[in-house]
This record gives sequence, structure tokens and C-alpha cells, in this order.
Amino acid sequence: MFALLGSVATLLALGACAPLQGASHHSKLLLVSFDGFRWNYDQDVDTPNLDAMARDGVKAQYMIPPFVTQTSPCHFTLLTGRYIENHGVIHNMWFNTTTGQKLPYYNTQGRSDWWDNGSLPIWITAQRQGLKTASLFFPGGNATYQGEQVEVKKVEKLFHKYDNETEWRQNVDTVMKWLSEDDLDFVALYFGEPDSTGHKFGPESQERKDMVRQVDRTVGYLRQRINQTGLSPRLNLVVTSDHGMETVIKKDEIHLAKVANFSFRDIQFQLVDYGPQGLLLPKPGKLEQVYEALVNAHPNLHVYKKEEFPGRFHYANNTRITPLVLYGDPGYVIHGYIKVQINKGEHGFDNNSTNMKTIFRAEGPDFRRGLEVEPFESVNVYALLCKLLEITPEPHDGSLTVTEHMLVKNAGTRLNSPLATWNLALVLGLDSGIYVNGSST
Repeated sequence: MFALLGSVATLLALGACAPLQGASHHSKLLLVSFDGFRWNYDQDVDTPNLDAMARDGVKAQYMIPPFVTQTSPCHFTLLTGRYIENHGVIHNMWFNTTTGQKLPYYNTQGRSDWWDNGSLPIWITAQRQGLKTASLFFPGGNATYQGEQVEVKKVEKLFHKYDNETEWRQNVDTVMKWLSEDDLDFVALYFGEPDSTGHKFGPESQERKDMVRQVDRTVGYLRQRINQTGLSPRLNLVVTSDHGMETVIKKDEIHLAKVANFSFRDIQFQLVDYGPQGLLLPKPGKLEQVYEALVNAHPNLHVYKKEEFPGRFHYANNTRITPLVLYGDPGYVIHGYIKVQINKGEHGFDNNSTNMKTIFRAEGPDFRRGLEVEPFESVNVYALLCKLLEITPEPHDGSLTVTEHMLVKNAGTRLNSPLATWNLALVLGLDSGIYVNGSST
């Protein structure tokens, strides 16, 4: 017995001093987002690979995105753990209320002044703490933050074709190379579907169902490649999305140009015709007149002065928000001068709306198996990612307590940490009455 204790003491001493040669201190992490994947898209389509992920890992009933439920704002919440009013990426479009200039989604991706508001995406935080990171098409990946960019990146080209399954597999292969051969620690991978198909054909369409099958095939290919590259024992995989999708209502539409006593001549800057959410800057002295004209203009239109916008949205308390904020009920988009919106599916609605909710799946060495968890807000994902990478997070609005029950007991623990030492002792069959750092474990 004393010989065993002596051997264990030697092993514990070695473990407390240095990590094992050739072993990483933590598992690698791959974050994958399939844009616009509504929480229940797997219920009317067979998704064997997403189902296998749930059996082998963790599935949330659904995940609640932040408001406004748009691509860039929601993805930056995943990357920073901040509500949208706190990270400042309040819209998919960069805009200037003085000049009236607006930039579309693609061009906004390259505007660092839009993204860099003091909230650091996780790849910058991880790099500052010694890890190697990458972004492949992920929103925010083409910006510079406090003078730093993500170490490795691939950026979408203009008019990128989102539904190319051959390219999807090529991108998976690229990411596998980054993680295995190039030994990167964290990669964020983005796919622009099923969002694009949901917009064009509607969330209840056969085309959307076919695209969900393509997504599932890609998840299967991804899991296959993880096994083939030998990464399974040391790679955590998180598959999620930014928001859901709603069918657009084409009857009794919200059309601002037809509202009595309202005129765009009273508006200095407007950002409407972009789904169900709108921003208005009235000309000096016109705020009350514009507000009164719109506040009861349509039963499915909600109009607020910035300071009165509901606090539950965590949206309006930012200098980029205009004095008037508008949003439509689920299904109702906001038209401006003329009707230019032709999508059959849309997002941007109230984040508590059922069809705005999205998915969360995770598996890997640090996740429990076969666990379904209660719904949670996506603002909490960031703390979980930091835990998995074992990095110190930046200030954020989420909490690890919301998600840590998904993890095995010693997840995110370095091999030479006291908790790892305790687990080694248990494996060797020692009594649990070991004292670490002065307290009994």
C-alpha cells in the first residue's frame, strides 16, 4: 500500500509540475453556425446526423437569440457574450445618420469601425492568451479589433453562392486541416444556409426542407472528417445558429408611406425596408409629430421612442440607436416609400417569438452524452466557449452557470490542475479524502 502511495505521490507531483509531453492543455474547439436554422427544422425532415449528435452529446430544446434577430448582431453576441446594445453591432448594415449613407451586409463585414466597439470576439481574446484561432466566413471575421485580426481567416467573396454543397465540403476539409495539421485551437465556421433558402421560398417550403437535409449531410461529413483526422478525443464541436425564420404575411401589410399624417419629408434618416425592424431619425422639431403619426398607425406595428423601448430587448441603450425604433409583429415586415421586400421568409422579429428561436447541439470529450437541456439565451454561449478553451473571458452579459451542467465534471481543466490531479487519484483507486489547496475534495 505504501509503495502504491509512493508511486501515486510521484505521479501527482509530476502532474502538478508540468503537462504531459505532446499533449494539449485543453481540447480544441470548433464552432459551427448554420444561419437561419429554426429550432424545429429537424421535426419535419429526417436529420440522422443531427440526431446522432444529440445522442452522443447535448441538445437544447431551443436557444433564444438576442433582439434584433439579424445575422451580424446575433453572431456577435455568440462571439462576445454581450447583448446587442452592449456590443454595438445593432444591424446588418453600417450606416451614417448624418450623410444618409448605408452599406449592405457584405460591405459592412469589412468596416472595422462598425464591429470594433470595445467588445472583443472570442478569437482575439484566445489569441491574447496564447491560442491559435481562425474564422471561415464567420460574421465579424473580416474586421480588426483594437489593432488585431483573427490569425487565420477566409472571407466570403461578393455575391457568394451560399448553397454550394461541394464548397461546403471543401470548407470542412479546410477547417480539418487547420485543426489537425496546422494545430489551431479554435475555429469558427459559418454557412449561409438554410437562411437564404428560407428567405426566398419560405420556412414551410419544400426547398427549405431539402436544404435542411443538405445541412444534415454536411454535419455527417463533418463528424466523419473529425473521426478520420483523429480529432475525436480532443475536439469539442458546437453546432448552432443565429436566429429562426418566419413566414411573411402579405395581407394588410405595414406601409409607412400610406400612413396618414406621416411624411418621409419629416425624416432626416431612415433604415426601413429591411425586414420587420426600423430605425427613424426625425428632422429637428419633428420627433413628436412623427411619433404621434406612427404610434397607432397599424395594429401590428410597434413604435417606441428610444428611451421607452422595452428593456427586455437589451437593444435600445446604445448611441447608434435612432430616436424612434420600430418593429412588426411576427410575419409583418415594414415597407417604406414603396414595397421593395419580396421575401417569403423573414427574421428580425421579437426574439421571444417561437419561430425566431434556434438550435444548439454539442459533442466532444468535455460534453456529457445523451443530454437534452432546457432552453437558454445565446448570450450564455460565450462563457461556455471560454470554459472549453480554458481562457479568461472578457466582461460579458451571460453566465457559465446556465450551461456548465452540459459538461463532464472536469471539462476545461488543465492536465496539471488540482482538479485533474484529484481525478487521477480517483482513477488509481485512492480514498476520496484527499486535500487539495487546503480543502477536502
